[in-house]
Amino acid sequence: MNQTFEKIVDQIGHVVLGKDQEIRLALACLFAKGHLLIEDLPGIGKTTLAKVLSVCLGLNFRRIQFTSDMLPGDILGISIFEQKTGSFVFHPGPIFTQVLLADEINRATPKTQSALLEAMEEGQVTMEGNTRALEKPFFVIATQNPLEQSGTFPLPESQLDRFLMRIEIGYPGREAENRLLREEGTQQLVGDMKPCILREQVVDIQKKIGEVHVSDAFLEYLQDLLVFTRTSPHFHVGLSPRAGIAMLRAVRSWAYIHGRDYAIPEDLQTVLPWVVGHRLRSAEDRTEIPRDRLLSLFLEVPIP
Repeated sequence: MNQTFEKIVDQIGHVVLGKDQEIRLALACLFAKGHLLIEDLPGIGKTTLAKVLSVCLGLNFRRIQFTSDMLPGDILGISIFEQKTGSFVFHPGPIFTQVLLADEINRATPKTQSALLEAMEEGQVTMEGNTRALEKPFFVIATQNPLEQSGTFPLPESQLDRFLMRIEIGYPGREAENRLLREEGTQQLVGDMKPCILREQVVDIQKKIGEVHVSDAFLEYLQDLLVFTRTSPHFHVGLSPRAGIAMLRAVRSWAYIHGRDYAIPEDLQTVLPWVVGHRLRSAEDRTEIPRDRLLSLFLEVPIP
């Protein structure tokens, strides 16, 4: 898998310049059957990353631009009465795809944001008493503007917890930005891209990741980290069992795409800040804990 993975990273990296680590995290999140939240300023390349990733993996892609007047039906779909048949016919919404870009998700009201909860957790949509399964794989990439920007609604904890990872892309390096300025962006490259793998291969990889071996000692270390967040005076509320499962899935994915069928503590240390950063708050003022500070706190837990 390592060679195939590096080929995918390289192809996406031709469009999303200088962001190999962020590309790797996004792919690890998808292969772990998770969902990804990208928080950053507009114009950084969040939408481009989502588009290119779907093309490289041979997956269907749809985008929803969230606004304050959007309703749940705009995402899930609606039933429309047809006179010819004398019955209501369900018209699926844009959520019925494989890669869904929920662009600027925090510009929608909490009611509309909650329309994604069932789909992200269970891979299905229930409307008017009928449950409809979503395609596999189903991967949500949501982008979020910083909360200090006008017209935003904070994502509730229940919504944040549905995202396996949260990352930031950040400004490009000088060399990458110089190329962007010279070529006026890299959007024209997307149309020429070909899939590196097929949808069936993505589903197969997701299954194989669940088979990555995790030792008893590793599970003990993971549990020690969970207990540490629940007992340490640094955190307002500790991590839930669901957060622990999310960490385990991310670790297995990270190990597999780097050519191993077993997980090691270094895998957990690598993905840890991206998996738990949006789930933990400081006990002092209930604000997010900076990533460097978070990592230093977790070093207090002995590594087996």
